[in-house]
Amino acid sequence: MAAAKQAVARLSEGPDVVTGEGAPAAGVPAGRGAAGRQVLPIVEGLVLLIALLLPLVLQDYLTVFATRVIILALFALSFDLVWGYAGIMSFGQALFFGAAGYGVALMARDLDITSIFLILPAGTLIGLVAALLLGGFLLLGRYPASVIFVSLGTLTGSYAADRLARGWYYLGGQNGIPSIPSLSLGSTDISEGPVYYYLALGILAVVYLLCRFLVRSQFGLALAGLRENEQRIAFFGYKAQHLKAIVFAIGGAIAGLAGSLYAFHEGFVWPNILGVVFSTQVVLYVLFGGSGTLIGAVIGTVIIEGVSFWLSDNYRDIWPIILGVLLLLVIMFRPLGLISFVLGERERVGRFGKAPKETHNAAP
Repeated sequence: MAAAKQAVARLSEGPDVVTGEGAPAAGVPAGRGAAGRQVLPIVEGLVLLIALLLPLVLQDYLTVFATRVIILALFALSFDLVWGYAGIMSFGQALFFGAAGYGVALMARDLDITSIFLILPAGTLIGLVAALLLGGFLLLGRYPASVIFVSLGTLTGSYAADRLARGWYYLGGQNGIPSIPSLSLGSTDISEGPVYYYLALGILAVVYLLCRFLVRSQFGLALAGLRENEQRIAFFGYKAQHLKAIVFAIGGAIAGLAGSLYAFHEGFVWPNILGVVFSTQVVLYVLFGGSGTLIGAVIGTVIIEGVSFWLSDNYRDIWPIILGVLLLLVIMFRPLGLISFVLGERERVGRFGKAPKETHNAAP
């Protein structure tokens, strides 16, 4: 297995096997700029700093909007982990997001449970279980599942959940479940505003760090090889479908956590958060920002939601057309997303293990 691990590591060392990009320039360490500094930590630090300072300069209604964007960024992070690192095109990611939202809404309505220490773990568990069930059905069959089969399977699951929620009276039908009470921490209610913003931001930061640790671990090394060449990974003895099922379940758990936060922040849930449109929306977030980087999912969510908010306020009749043209231009000319303007392909893939020692030829 040691030889297999070394072979897997080599998959993430060289240029991209599909595009041919990512070869480091001569004399410059791989994944670093000309000054020898990594760009990714700088981008992550700037995004975090801006997020920490935003509530200090925003009006109250914009802080509420920013909180919603933070929660959606957490949702986008779950999809980037599934698609950007495992190559699973999940068109049903909203299924786990919405299932958790409905689950915690029912807990609040029927059981009068609003404690953050019960709601957030319950939402995470609901997303995890739903992803395990769907992922086990789609990914763990006798034969390896194709990309098209998984895409259509997740799409069908999301559509079926949407129709079920619309027709089930217990879930409120078309109207959903309104008037969800606020989250509580002991005897204190966590209402929308700066408190909820920093709660969502703290959870996003913790989940982001955990995901970063995961994709840079030995497990992430196998994922890097899986993304570059799945057949070769299987040849080395790794069970590719099992790896995919694990990542799919983790992505479902993160989506469930985001869905539970979203339900209590908005104060109601409705069938759209389970459906295909919402699932496609998160695909656009990651595609626009840059898949397989984690930070690209966050940036894509912030930009798309921010531009949509501004366009809908200033160009009410044609803003969807303007936004669609903008997304199309970015996808056409920057297929790796906006993050590719500052982040090279080599650093996106990442470095695993210790860097090889440099050797110098002796002077003749």
